[in-house]
Amino acid sequence: MPHHTPLIATIVAGLVLAFIFGTLAHRLKMPPLIGYLVAGIAIGPFTPGFVGDADLAQELAEIGVILLMFGVGLHFSLKDLLSVKNIAIPGAVAQIAIATLLGMGMGWVLGWPVGEGFLFGLALSVASTVVLLKALQERRLVETQRGRIAVGWLIVEDIAMVLALVLIPALSGILGGKGEALSGNAVLLTLGITLGKVVAFVAVMLIVGRRVIPWILERIADTGSRELFRLAVLAIALGFALGSAYVFGVSFALGAFFAGMILSESELSHRAAEESLPLRDAFSVLFFVSVGMLFDPSILVREPLLVLATVFIIVVGKSLAALMIVRVFGHPNSTALTISASLAQIGEFSFILATLGLSLDLLSPMARDLILGGAILSILLNPLLFSLLDRYEARQPKEPDADNAPPTVDLQDHVVLVGYGRVGRGIGEQLRAQGRPFVVIEAQRENLDALRSAGVPALYGNAAQSELLKAAAVDRARWLLVAIPEVFEAGQVIENALELNAGLQVVARAHSDAEIEHLEKHGAQRVIMGEREIARGMLDMVGQGA
Repeated sequence: MPHHTPLIATIVAGLVLAFIFGTLAHRLKMPPLIGYLVAGIAIGPFTPGFVGDADLAQELAEIGVILLMFGVGLHFSLKDLLSVKNIAIPGAVAQIAIATLLGMGMGWVLGWPVGEGFLFGLALSVASTVVLLKALQERRLVETQRGRIAVGWLIVEDIAMVLALVLIPALSGILGGKGEALSGNAVLLTLGITLGKVVAFVAVMLIVGRRVIPWILERIADTGSRELFRLAVLAIALGFALGSAYVFGVSFALGAFFAGMILSESELSHRAAEESLPLRDAFSVLFFVSVGMLFDPSILVREPLLVLATVFIIVVGKSLAALMIVRVFGHPNSTALTISASLAQIGEFSFILATLGLSLDLLSPMARDLILGGAILSILLNPLLFSLLDRYEARQPKEPDADNAPPTVDLQDHVVLVGYGRVGRGIGEQLRAQGRPFVVIEAQRENLDALRSAGVPALYGNAAQSELLKAAAVDRARWLLVAIPEVFEAGQVIENALELNAGLQVVARAHSDAEIEHLEKHGAQRVIMGEREIARGMLDMVGQGA
């Protein structure tokens, strides 16, 4: 067999080095994505040793963006999107305009042509989908009001960049690059056609997709094949993303987001999210690796002041603009600071614009390197900004806002139930029937609403977070029932809970002897394996019949 396989070599080198540097970053109390970026730099063309295929890495990273946006769509309904339109649309447009003007100002100081300054500023104005969503997901903010505004803002930016990518080649002659200068009528015609395609895309997805996507998954679910169901989820996410790009000219990310958002109305959305999660995480890692591969570290030595000025526009200028816009719309400081921190970085669309500008002779290689350098440094700084934000908010009194933490649990000797799926729901019904006080920690918003309407204390998020366990008053609880199927997450939940309450009685679920051993090692006193209990029940029935 031939061993010159750049695709396999790039994937293997990227994932292995991302694992090594990501683990090292975690040990150093830094976000793992910093390690992923360093892995990309290590296999990039500007450092010695193995050089991966940057073009292949970018295409693989695009799959990660598609799956990530599909997953967000699964938890982001059309109602949520429309609820933030009054701030997301004008806010995103104003922020793009301000950031573009700041970039043009820097270009003017450097003596760049107007077209180069415009494209440079535009590339600095749009945030990275992957970075923003990872930051929100880590803090359980995606489904809060702040998260909805940030994601809605991101969608508006996405649509604006789709328009820009179509119009820039048509306007390149006017801007000073390759191509003929189009007349005003030609420009208006191009803009009209682009807007028409976007409107047609949204209409088709809402009218046709709303019927087709859930129908397909329901038919596949009826087959009982998990393999086919998983394949159907990936086919829908990737197929609708690619089809939308080819037919309507919108981005892969936007097509995948709408596919997920439409599927969120189906009862199968939770299962679809679970099936797409492993691939989504793996390919999102490759996104950060691909960003690192594009970066030439020598720009930091050659033009340190210009790099700092670029980072200043991204991290300070753009953030302050977003902060002021959100405050003008009457939202509290917590929301304004979260939005500004979320947008204080640039990513995938910036790289696309830089590549397009270079091909049209609108950008110089130096401008391209400044954009990439600004992207790398802003992505590295973004987790630090969120850490500062977390510390700031910890010292502030809670504001009256929809984003406030879940209600305080005022219980004693109660049961903490982690997970409210098929198993957790059965447990909860029995606890209610017995009149035993309990609180639920659940990661699915739709389950939370039903619990709270029934008067059951319910907290949203990942129970492995110590703060969430504290909110559930686990230190005063008597029982911890871990009903989630993810064994590694369950082990972390148990370990963190026992640190808060060493006398806690812990019961968990497992699917194999290895999982039982893992959970017991983390402190579970009793682990129930479903298959074993079913076998015991069947044998009991046989014994009764005899």
